[in-house]
Amino acid sequence: MLLKNKVAIVTGASRGIGRAIALKFAQEGARVALAARSIDQLNTLKDEIVKLGLQEPYVVPVDVSKEDSIQALVDSVIDKWNEVDILVNNAGITRDGLLVRMSEQEWDEVLGANLKGAFLGTKAVAKPMMRQRHGRIINIASVIGLVGNAGQANYAASKAGIIALTKSAAKELASRNILVNAIAPGFIQTEMTDRLPEAVKNGILQAIPLKKYGSAADVADAAVFLASDMSKYMTGQVLTVDGGMVM
Repeated sequence: MLLKNKVAIVTGASRGIGRAIALKFAQEGARVALAARSIDQLNTLKDEIVKLGLQEPYVVPVDVSKEDSIQALVDSVIDKWNEVDILVNNAGITRDGLLVRMSEQEWDEVLGANLKGAFLGTKAVAKPMMRQRHGRIINIASVIGLVGNAGQANYAASKAGIIALTKSAAKELASRNILVNAIAPGFIQTEMTDRLPEAVKNGILQAIPLKKYGSAADVADAAVFLASDMSKYMTGQVLTVDGGMVM
């Protein structure tokens, strides 16, 4: 029970990495606010957590690209549980395409959901965490934000921006005992990556020294570490969970 009685918000909790993090946090004793656009999927996860005999989660719809939606999420969690100890900025989308063919809308949608969403989430929890004089903010970046990728200029820019946001926020908030770190997953098997062509997936596998794909649970384990007291002397760091893909 590394997170016993901690209050955690996980955005993008309806599927993939966000879902795995929310479930793992609940298993570690946290009271978890499940946030995403898809309420049906969140309720399914809520039922799964309750059936395990764990603390009942709180389901909240959110559009992370809208400041009023993010603020309403944070306010409702504080109204329910009186505090917020952990925020995981996980919500994100892709709109892949070659740079010369990428529309302005495809650029704006990805930057809005991924980077602006992390900014708005961090901003919304910063004040209550400063009053509490403690907090953990975990941003889900990507190895693509470290090395780039053809056909993903918008996604790469958003994830690189998240890493820079993480380091800047860590410097601003450290004096109030608020730790801000990022996780950069590599090739993790999720619904998003399952849509890639087999030839692309096989090519990626050859670039991974461990010669296997990661799971959402691998990223969730790293999130628990960063959310717990085991990482109390870490801030502004980027943990790569990628099987050695980026060294």
